[in-house]
Amino acid sequence: MVYEPVIGLELHIQLLTRSKIFCRCSAKFGAEANHQVCPVCLGLPGVLPVLNERVLEFAVRLALATRCKINERSIFARKNYFYPDLPKGYQISQFDHPFCEHGEVEIEIEGEPPRPIRLRRIHLEEDAGKSTHAESFVRADETLIDINRCGVPLLELVTEPDIRSPREAALFASHLRQIVRYLGICDGNMEQGSLRCDANVSLRRSGTSELGVKTELKNMNSFRAVERALEVEIERQKTILSEGGTVSQETLLWDDKTHRVRTMRSKEYSHDYRYFPEPDLVPFHIDPDWLAAVAQSNPEMPWDKKTRFIEDYGLPAYDAQVLTEDLSIADYFEAVAARVSDPREAGHWIMGDVLRTLKEKRCRIEDLKVSAENLACLLKMIEEGALNRNMARKVFAECAESGEAPQQVVEGRGLGQISDEDLIIQTIAEVIKAHPKEVEAFRSGKGKIMGFFIGQVMRRTGGKANPQRVNELLRSYLKRERES
Repeated sequence: MVYEPVIGLELHIQLLTRSKIFCRCSAKFGAEANHQVCPVCLGLPGVLPVLNERVLEFAVRLALATRCKINERSIFARKNYFYPDLPKGYQISQFDHPFCEHGEVEIEIEGEPPRPIRLRRIHLEEDAGKSTHAESFVRADETLIDINRCGVPLLELVTEPDIRSPREAALFASHLRQIVRYLGICDGNMEQGSLRCDANVSLRRSGTSELGVKTELKNMNSFRAVERALEVEIERQKTILSEGGTVSQETLLWDDKTHRVRTMRSKEYSHDYRYFPEPDLVPFHIDPDWLAAVAQSNPEMPWDKKTRFIEDYGLPAYDAQVLTEDLSIADYFEAVAARVSDPREAGHWIMGDVLRTLKEKRCRIEDLKVSAENLACLLKMIEEGALNRNMARKVFAECAESGEAPQQVVEGRGLGQISDEDLIIQTIAEVIKAHPKEVEAFRSGKGKIMGFFIGQVMRRTGGKANPQRVNELLRSYLKRERES
């Protein structure tokens, strides 16, 4: 029997606000445990939450970017459950009146047409605290609680069960990360938990519409983990069904070291949380003028930027895709392109030497010691014949280490290109004299040996000779040798 997976994702997006969603405590990551808390975070008697307007603005930005319908009226609700890292005994979230609904995010797998993934809802909520019990510094019989994260603002995005493969799931999560980073509302760091992805997956017989029993996967802290965990769980469910068993509805934890899933708890239903309207927060309405102002200030999104790069800079679609993956890279490219005559050449350098250097140094473009202005200067030196490409790459590497401008590196290390014809001709004569057998082979019609002579000239000049000029002068010199 052939089964097909049905996958829906729930993504928790931690917002880059300075303060928490309902109080003034700092929301900054990495503080000393239990030092960013107050009576509101702890839910002490007599305190009242107040909604952070910045959180609402960030929610609007994401709703607009994902083409959601923003509801005129939203209501907060209490989601009741008891866990050590939830001191109030409930989480302020939204249930039957979410902030927005019915959006979509388009994904595109190479070789296939783009496909929209429908969004069921995006709602606002506060984060819970953090329980630590698996680390080496925690005793086997204890759990450590950090309340700092309580009240940190989240947007929860829920998709419809439109995803049909683990690869699509990972691609969707990656694309959403790109969107929130473009919007500047979340840094998208899955390892630190600022973007968390849970997956609901079930199997059904191919060609049918009836959904199977679903399980929920948690603890996936990378896009690769999302893909691997779903692959493993799909195979697990296939094995159960093929042997005549029944899949249990439960929440599973992914273990990235063993590549296995293990049961965390039986899957809850919405009624298990006993949702009811939050009595300390009134329903809120979105002012149309304020909404229009936020919409006006929303940045250019990656798909629009990709189209513009193709049209304005003449880039191939693949290059435009790579250069718009990260907003900082896209901005760096535009800063270089504005200073050079050939934007495509700028794109090639960024996709090659720049991205390779960032990967080797494990840093972001903001930390690269080669500014956009200096890279443009380097490209101009190539264009003007002051450097050949091989030397330019050496200069780039030096600049990336020292932070010096290209001119300083060239002058200080004597890396300038040799274009002096007399010097090049003299070097050619030395090479010809030193290799009589190869000259004889050339005279007998072996034209491919030209590459050998060019390599010898470049070696004798330390790679600094203008390769194009070497080629021209060498051909002229050997032609005279052949005719003599």
